[in-house]
Amino acid sequence: MPEILTPDRDLLARAVHTFLKTDADTTYLETPGTLIFVATTDDEITGWCWGYQLPRPDGASMLYLHHLAVADSHRRQGVGRVLLTTFMTAGRSAGATKMFLTTGANNTPARNLYDSVGGGLATQGPTVNYWFLL
Repeated sequence: MPEILTPDRDLLARAVHTFLKTDADTTYLETPGTLIFVATTDDEITGWCWGYQLPRPDGASMLYLHHLAVADSHRRQGVGRVLLTTFMTAGRSAGATKMFLTTGANNTPARNLYDSVGGGLATQGPTVNYWFLL
């Protein structure tokens, strides 16, 4: 089973290089509301997830899981499940009461994972995602 770590600057840099193929901005770790976890096995980075705890105008907070990825060689071994539940537990401990994420409609492995830990499809009807360049 992988070890799940809250990253330091070096671990963040390694995870970003592994999964995003670029250099990390390690000041990200200082951003309020940031949640990030890295899975390792024998010092090899096997997965990661990151997102935010977002305050709401009603005084509650919710989580947004922006990205969860597992190395191809470690898929279907529970790494994604451990990362997801660790992210959710940390958010719950910080006071969040809900979590949301988006994934591709045809991303069956991810959807199966999210369903298996109690996720449900949004009830507001069909949705679409928009991106804006600022």
